[in-house]
Amino acid sequence: MNENLNPNFKELNISKPTLKALKKMGLSQMTDIQTAVLPKALSGDDIVATAKTGSGKTLAFLIPVVEVVVRNLNDQIPVTLCIIISPTRELAIQTYTVLKDIISFYNNISSTLIIGGESRKKQSEHLFNGVHIVVATPGRLFDHMRTKEFDYKNVSCLVLDEADKIYQYGFEEDLKQIITRLPKDRQTMLFSATKSETTEALIESAMKEDVHIINTNEDNDKATVDGLKQGYVVCETEYRLHWLHKMLKKSQKQKVMVFFSSCKSVVFHHEFMTRYCNLDVLCIHGKMNQDERTCTMTQFYNSAKIALFCTDLAARGLDIPAVDWIVQFDPPSDTNEYIHRVGRTARGSGAEGSAVLLLRPEEVEFVDYLKEAMIYLDKYEGWNQYSNLQPKLEAAMTDPEFHKMAVDAFEGYIRALEVKRLKHVFNVLSMDMDLVAKSFGLKEKPDVDIHIGFSKKHRARKRKAALLSTTVGSTK
Repeated sequence: MNENLNPNFKELNISKPTLKALKKMGLSQMTDIQTAVLPKALSGDDIVATAKTGSGKTLAFLIPVVEVVVRNLNDQIPVTLCIIISPTRELAIQTYTVLKDIISFYNNISSTLIIGGESRKKQSEHLFNGVHIVVATPGRLFDHMRTKEFDYKNVSCLVLDEADKIYQYGFEEDLKQIITRLPKDRQTMLFSATKSETTEALIESAMKEDVHIINTNEDNDKATVDGLKQGYVVCETEYRLHWLHKMLKKSQKQKVMVFFSSCKSVVFHHEFMTRYCNLDVLCIHGKMNQDERTCTMTQFYNSAKIALFCTDLAARGLDIPAVDWIVQFDPPSDTNEYIHRVGRTARGSGAEGSAVLLLRPEEVEFVDYLKEAMIYLDKYEGWNQYSNLQPKLEAAMTDPEFHKMAVDAFEGYIRALEVKRLKHVFNVLSMDMDLVAKSFGLKEKPDVDIHIGFSKKHRARKRKAALLSTTVGSTK
């Protein structure tokens, strides 16, 4: 579908305050996913929609949600009519921000954000007093559903955003309980940037039989957007840190996101690059509290040139302006995760961005795996001239705390590899652990049992994630 031929929002049967808000946001013409979804969603149909990240799917469900409320408004105490579920707090916050823009010309529509890391008591008060639209993460939402303060018997619309990831983040049971408790005659809309086997189970349990399946990716022979320039670099294992340093120096006047496979790796690399290399770098990961995470994302959102080190916490759905580079320092688990990561750049019509994937020599086969999923990467040559970081590393390692960070990061890297599904590409057992240790500035490999797995605290959940990663996410 050609976006130039797509209709305007004013051709839809939607309320004037909504159109006024869209105009204020500078939006007049629909994107492909909005053109395909909105007429059916506004008619109350169940929807399963797949579209490339950055395609405008947030508005494709927010507009129908607002119209559901408009149709059901009354002068009594507000009741919850719509629930929107996101897999991460950051995505929930972003969705809630856009929602506030959409309802800015209504003085009688209420909304609230229900996420972890915020005051349960205040959230409970909001829900008890009545609110029309709830944007939530699944865990905290289910917590409130088990109390008397939250009345959800009038919910007539449920939206599952990035639904496949809700399952992969370990919220499968919470989501099942939420779906079971909600009224059966509701409208349900499920959105994601990629197809996944987990969505099939959700469609079966949450949707009506006459669900509309919409996939605006089908008309294109590439899985990523046209404005994205993407390639890969092959780097010897022991020089990975040196390569990252060069990449950051090269892109100091740009906005960069660097993806790591573990929180511990983010912490280690952030500490080294900021404290010992004097580079301007932010970091975000799941072990930070919500205030820290929100503050970091706000700072990155508003900056024109800065680097953000992150885990896949920041890969899903976030709409951050003008990201120039996506650097995948640690390879993603599968093609779906690759698509979500690079989807943080080149967002929107005519936008451009660049992405680079760093691979060890043993991991080059991953490029062929991506190609099978219609993701085509160029090989970037001549990126192998590095600064000598050894003096800085040796100075850093004299600090026992930093040395421990390096050991923890080494372990986090190994643990992340253990749960990757492509065992023939990411083979932990055949890795040269001494070279991996050097890539974290360590003189010799730490005493880490790579066969044991996870600590007791996280073992059950992460084993579940490992199991899921072997069965979920392939776009073959």
